[in-house]
Amino acid sequence: MSLRDEDLRAAHRASAAPAGPCPESETLVRAAEGRLAEVFGQWGFMSGQDVASVEGLLDARRREARLFAVALVFALLFLAACWQTARLIRERARTRQTEEALRQSQERYMQAQKLESIGRLAGGVAHDFNNLLTVINGYSDLVFHDLPEQSPLRQQIDQVRKAGARAADLTHQLLTFGRKQVGRPVVVNLNSLVRDAEKMLGRLMGEDIQLITELDPSLGLVMVDPGHIHQVLMNLAVNARDAMPQGGALVIETANTELDRREVVQLTFRDTGAGMDESTLKNIFEPFFTTKGPNKGTGLGLATVYGIVQQSQGRIDVASQPGKGTTFRIFLPRVEGEAAEVPAVSSARRTQGSETILVVEDQEEVREFLVKALTERGYRVLQASDGPKALELSRGHTAAIHVLLTDVILPGMNGRELADQFRTAHPTVRVLYTSGYTQDVIADRGVLHRDVAYISKPYTADEIAAKVREAIDRV
Repeated sequence: MSLRDEDLRAAHRASAAPAGPCPESETLVRAAEGRLAEVFGQWGFMSGQDVASVEGLLDARRREARLFAVALVFALLFLAACWQTARLIRERARTRQTEEALRQSQERYMQAQKLESIGRLAGGVAHDFNNLLTVINGYSDLVFHDLPEQSPLRQQIDQVRKAGARAADLTHQLLTFGRKQVGRPVVVNLNSLVRDAEKMLGRLMGEDIQLITELDPSLGLVMVDPGHIHQVLMNLAVNARDAMPQGGALVIETANTELDRREVVQLTFRDTGAGMDESTLKNIFEPFFTTKGPNKGTGLGLATVYGIVQQSQGRIDVASQPGKGTTFRIFLPRVEGEAAEVPAVSSARRTQGSETILVVEDQEEVREFLVKALTERGYRVLQASDGPKALELSRGHTAAIHVLLTDVILPGMNGRELADQFRTAHPTVRVLYTSGYTQDVIADRGVLHRDVAYISKPYTADEIAAKVREAIDRV
């Protein structure tokens, strides 16, 4: 007995039909099962009932396989959804980081633009302004010392001197903020600068504020201008003092650390003062921004600090919260070498001498002031308005000329060229350079090296006399 193809197809359609009562399908299935049973019975394999059982088992397994496939698909979809969600979260985090980096970059760019603008403004008027202040401050200083102590004019002239000093300091701060101030960096240890300024800072803070220094004995070296760093210490100390009117503590720390995979030296100022809110923090380095009352500050203290740090290739960060104090962290690149000796900060004093000095200055008012100031202190003074006239004057002067005091920028021949030619006839002469121009103008004239005597304008009579004496006594 054989099994026809049409019977098998009918049985297959019946088994694939949807569940539910269907008499026709059941009849076809039974007929097919009967024929299968007869065939397998003839072959001797199994009975028809066994065949039906096997087919039922296979059908159950097929249903289980379909369910497993569906479950597997859902599991894969779930995993794909989880991966996509994680990817979106990572992308959003990277986007936030990128936006924050972009915002900080824009802020740095805007700050750099402000630096450049103020630097150009200050640098553009620096030369003329410094020459004017040299004359004003110089002559007021001379008149003040010439007046007897009982003279009623002495107090008035002293007010002129103080106003001139404030004007000179304002110019200095503007140039420093704009990174145009003349700097003479040397390799130093910040610990020595902090120790030198510690007594002065203690007097500045007052008795109700405790000054604590925590200096790393293994601190690395940095390349900075010691005078600029002294100004940073003073400005940050004043800022901390004003934030603690009821007293408190100021901690100054130094340490070696890393920043952006570079070895740096960290200088930290941490006070216990009133602190600052977020809106104030955003503006503290802005020029002329201040939270103090009228006539209590120029708003250039922290701006000057920022400019000095930038000019020293460093970075400054600040953290503060209202009522929890403020912390300034300055990072300066670490360098190798041997620390230079830094002279202690001292005020100018009246000095005398009898040597011969040749003053070369193209500004008549400044030249006349220098001649008067040095003559009153006992020096013999020669004068010329430019380099060729100075050389001609020296040829007709048979006696020794001990000091050549020359402006850096002169018409026709700059100060360095004059000094080089002057030394051929006077090899033992000491050269003292001076200028009212900014650093970017005179940097390529070779007068900012450590072994070159230089004084920037403006200066008083005592200051220029002290610098001349220093040049003469220099070994």
